[in-house]
Amino acid sequence: TTHFEGMPGSNCTRAMEFSLAGFTEDPATQVTLFLFFLLIYLVTILGNLGMITLIRASALLHSPMYYFLGNLAFVNLCTSTIITPRMLVGVLLEKKGITYAGCMAQIFSFGLFVVTECFLLAAMAYNRYVAICHPLLYPLVMSPEHCSWLVTGSYLLGLANGVGQAIGMSSLFFCSSSAIDLFFCDISMLISLSSSDTTLSLIILRTSSSLLGVPSLLVVLVSYVAIISTILSISSAEGKRKALSTCASHLAAVSTFYGPLIFMYLIPRSDTSRGGDKWAAVLYTVVTPMLNPCIYSLRNREVKEAWRRLRKIK
Repeated sequence: TTHFEGMPGSNCTRAMEFSLAGFTEDPATQVTLFLFFLLIYLVTILGNLGMITLIRASALLHSPMYYFLGNLAFVNLCTSTIITPRMLVGVLLEKKGITYAGCMAQIFSFGLFVVTECFLLAAMAYNRYVAICHPLLYPLVMSPEHCSWLVTGSYLLGLANGVGQAIGMSSLFFCSSSAIDLFFCDISMLISLSSSDTTLSLIILRTSSSLLGVPSLLVVLVSYVAIISTILSISSAEGKRKALSTCASHLAAVSTFYGPLIFMYLIPRSDTSRGGDKWAAVLYTVVTPMLNPCIYSLRNREVKEAWRRLRKIK
């Protein structure tokens, strides 16, 4: 590993490369995991690219809900591509090393897209709330201009988080251990590894988690409480069943994203109790981007109709 001189007056050197932990040392299991994650990545790419293409090509899907879905598909595509290809190389070829610059790039990019997704999910929940609870106001509240502001704001907040996390990372000094017990560069793991003062990094991490993650989750929860309350007042039993089924699917997708994030970043715990971090991270970095096109779109009648019309044109 390449090193350069570290803090002034110290014999310590600064690591220029980190080692990312694998999932197992067993060769047979490694091959199985590689094929499993490769399949998930291919489904993720095809599913999200397919949704983006379909939404752009079909006039049926030119509405606020699908505008948000198209952006969510793009974010899922980016999140998966930031993490999964590097993980696949590590699983198959056991190339566990990642440069300091590569780690910084992952921290920035992941920080950007994970917060963007938080606010896109919040915007989608609010969109459904207005559509179900205040349908007469929907054309005014969810106008193209307002939707554009919501999406632009989501990306800007994500960018602010990415820059903040990168600044927090750049203030850290790594002297002894450079092994990260995860398959990507995660700021919370790096904070625990640092041999320097981690106050600034911890403040940035906790502040961004609290000020960005928690409010977006609250918007989702409050919106769905109001939606479910409105649905329960519907007289038709069949109408209730269909609406509740749709809400359950959306809340399941939100849970697979927010649940692991809360577990990773908002629940205080000691280093010895972090055994589940790796698989929690797999959920929101690898699995959720694959599930979202199915949960949010493929069960939707409008999407199926748009797909049938597109096939007829061809």
